[in-house]
Amino acid sequence: MSLVGSYVALSKPLVAALPVFLLAWLRFGIGGAAMLHWLKKPADEAPLTPQTKRLLFLESFLGNFLFSICMLFGVSMTSAVAAGVVMATIPAAVAVMSWAFLGERIGLRTWSAVGCAVVGVTLVSLSKQELLAPVSIGLEATLAPKNSFLGTFLLLGAVLCEAAYAIIGKKLVGAISPKRITALINLWGFALVTPMGLWAAWRFDFSSVTAPSWLLLAFYSLAASVWTVWLWMTGLKTVPASQAGVFTVFLPVSAAAVGVVFLGESLGPLQALAFGVALLGVLLATLPSRKR
Repeated sequence: MSLVGSYVALSKPLVAALPVFLLAWLRFGIGGAAMLHWLKKPADEAPLTPQTKRLLFLESFLGNFLFSICMLFGVSMTSAVAAGVVMATIPAAVAVMSWAFLGERIGLRTWSAVGCAVVGVTLVSLSKQELLAPVSIGLEATLAPKNSFLGTFLLLGAVLCEAAYAIIGKKLVGAISPKRITALINLWGFALVTPMGLWAAWRFDFSSVTAPSWLLLAFYSLAASVWTVWLWMTGLKTVPASQAGVFTVFLPVSAAAVGVVFLGESLGPLQALAFGVALLGVLLATLPSRKR
């Protein structure tokens, strides 16, 4: 989750250098090339059932494809700090989806955490600093206040995708090895984004991308497609889905930290308050309850 937060923040300069769909396509392509040997079915692994195939598609469509598109467009319209605040709602989203789809019981404290998450997102959406933030999407750059709200909305979509990713992943690790899950869902993601990626590549001048941006792209691709997915799936083999949501707290913290330390972003008073309220929701949702 710390790696996810870091590449969420570092995607900010990448979306200024590359169109979003081209960036996503290159990410899946580089990641897929790095783990081609993970696609082969181990001898002791059962054949994929129709249900497992559907879950693999959904895991890739929601957790890889839609998450990447929503996150990249959302970050391009706001900032890494804003992304960190919005991503702080992931633990609450995981709790709600666990209740809705897995039948897990959640108490008043978790619902209070959901309320804190909503307040935090509302505060960051109203931040004047965010409303004046420049918008950079690939080759275009505008200054549009309404895009800040749209960016926050897209980041919320990324939150829901990440929560669904945690729920579906728990079901998959019981049938397939973490390495093969990582390779298969990346392959689906590459297939889904290829038409739009080719369209963006056809119109793009690759000579305009600097060497540091290519190095950052390599790190982003390996972190987003290989390292974080394999680590997450390996952890899910022994950690319940609801408890795994606890660890998503490291995503917003690292995203905001990278934005402030490496990207020169500032943490304004309203944003700091929003971040504090969101983290309060994280604490409410994740602190262990005292047993009777």
